[in-house]
Amino acid sequence: MDKAYEKEVELADQAMQRDDFETAFRHLERAHVLAQRMTGRHTFIHWRMLVAGLRRGDMREVVGQVPRIVASILFSRLWVPRGNSGRARVSAFKPMPVPADLRHLVS
Repeated sequence: MDKAYEKEVELADQAMQRDDFETAFRHLERAHVLAQRMTGRHTFIHWRMLVAGLRRGDMREVVGQVPRIVASILFSRLWVPRGNSGRARVSAFKPMPVPADLRHLVS
């Protein structure tokens, strides 16, 4: 799982360097699914989503990430909606399907 998470973060960073925000968010969403139960990693992904939103000029994403950052610090180990992408455009409480290639990594 660590390798998969690190790879998704690396791919998101590469996309951010190209200002390819759609690809960056896709990889951040996948990293989010993997990191939901790990407070530090979970919070880091929400921070990266906030930064990507700022760079993209997407204030909905920026404003939506602030409470998610706080919630990730407080609740990651207690409860998370399995498979949730972490984006501001979806409810923070909505379970979502886990991508098929990540299912074996998410308990």
